Amino acid sequence: MRYLITSALPYINGIKHLGNLVGSMLPADVYARFLRQEGETVLFVCATDEHGTPAELAALEAGLNVESYCLRQHKRQADIYQKLGLSFDYFGRTSSTHNHELTQHFYQSLDKNGFMEEREISLMYSLDDDRFLPDRYIVGTCPRCGYHSARGDQCENCTSVLDPTELIEARSAVSGSTNLEVRKTKHLFLKLAALSDEVRAWVYENRDWPNLTKSIAMKWLNEGLQDRCITRDLSWGVPVPRPGFEGKVFYVWFDAPIGYIAATKGWAVENSKEDDWKTWWCSPEDTKYVQFMAKDNLPFHTIMWPAMILGTREQWKMADQIKGFNWLNYYGGKFSTSAKRGVFLDQAIEILPPDYWRYSLMSMAPESSDSAFTWELLQIKVNKELADTLGNFVNRLKFAAKHFGSTVPEGGHPGEREQQLQVTCEKLVGTLCELIRNMEFRKATETLYSLWSVGNQYIDERAPWSLIKENREEAALVIRTCINLIRLYAIASAPFIPFTSQKLFEALHLSEADRMRKISDAVNLDALVPGHPFDVPPPLFRKLEDKEIEELCRQFGGG
Repeated sequence: MRYLITSALPYINGIKHLGNLVGSMLPADVYARFLRQEGETVLFVCATDEHGTPAELAALEAGLNVESYCLRQHKRQADIYQKLGLSFDYFGRTSSTHNHELTQHFYQSLDKNGFMEEREISLMYSLDDDRFLPDRYIVGTCPRCGYHSARGDQCENCTSVLDPTELIEARSAVSGSTNLEVRKTKHLFLKLAALSDEVRAWVYENRDWPNLTKSIAMKWLNEGLQDRCITRDLSWGVPVPRPGFEGKVFYVWFDAPIGYIAATKGWAVENSKEDDWKTWWCSPEDTKYVQFMAKDNLPFHTIMWPAMILGTREQWKMADQIKGFNWLNYYGGKFSTSAKRGVFLDQAIEILPPDYWRYSLMSMAPESSDSAFTWELLQIKVNKELADTLGNFVNRLKFAAKHFGSTVPEGGHPGEREQQLQVTCEKLVGTLCELIRNMEFRKATETLYSLWSVGNQYIDERAPWSLIKENREEAALVIRTCINLIRLYAIASAPFIPFTSQKLFEALHLSEADRMRKISDAVNLDALVPGHPFDVPPPLFRKLEDKEIEELCRQFGGG
């Protein structure tokens, strides 16, 4: 079995926030790193989502043409994700030639099979802007929940998918003009209603999806699927290969999921693998495909994207598991790229090293319900769990080096307490591996913390600083056991805090084979034998002081 992993494509408009990170890309990375470490074959791809009105509006605000803006933003986002340790095998772009070709192929297959229909529809036209206003070019009040800044394609507040003409008190997002009128224009529709029964059957086949994913898919199906307009009056995007549709492009949500396939093709071409991308997408029997995304993306990935695949009548790989996440909120409100509310990733990596964020966010993962980010909670996670628990335990190497030199000490024989410790670690590691495989990331992070905690309990109970005065050999046994615990922690923590694990690998002079050892096989408290060298690393984590937290609250509007 091979694992194809995709996370929701981040929009090109601006730098993403902490909610975007923990709602798709970060858990996907933890999962991918874990599977690679367990010896599985993994392909983890993503891309910037570059078409549609968000890109054009952001480029307009930045004073750049949209192509230059997207290129700049792609480089910025790729650099940030690399600094955060996201281990994409390929990070592509939906504006790529591969995506243009594949999107047009999907359209032509759907059209050939009778699932495309040309219709004349009424759209908002701005007299002041002299143009039609597709989806995000128009804002107004949501007719479902009353949110005052709903976009023309979707309400950010209640997640309802909207048509621009439904908005109350609509206005142009370009100029703010309310001088609008309704005009007729031609567009293409995906006949989603005709594919409803097939989509429903496919959803029913996947009963092991998380509750969030299933509930959103069934809500859409039970309300009845409506045909969806898949073209827009824009200049930036994938051109529609149909007479009479010159100057129109495909709707961003039509070409975006095809970007997963295009990214795989980009990976294959970049690595001189010819048509190897087809083995991932066109020979689905030996591949498990897992998607990660926040709940506002779930309707498109449980309904629209599957309908597009089914309608082609071609053998494309469909998702086996769709891991949906709720929202990570910020002091009672949503993170928002458009409203610039919350902490954004370029700011985050300037404030703290990546592993501080990776661990803390995974411990806050909004899986069963929305969760909340606060600076005070971050301080607890960093100070208590990272610094006091893992960092303090590793710092005991100073004691080892002072009293026994910079090699694993010899002496003593494991007794009942060490055997008990071995059993406890085996149980915790077994639970950790099972939770990650089941994609229960918050519980997995709690289990990792428990694994660190048993080491502190052991050394506090055995107290080698006292024991060395009475029984040097017994103290050597405790220190040797603790050094092997650090080895275990380095291996088990690698999917979550890879930069810290790398420091521990280097400090313990672990071989390359040991660094990539399966977590499930890593519990051996005699693995590093007497005489094995080690170094004392600098402190792994610094504590966050109250004054620093107060300043961050002031700077970012928290508290």
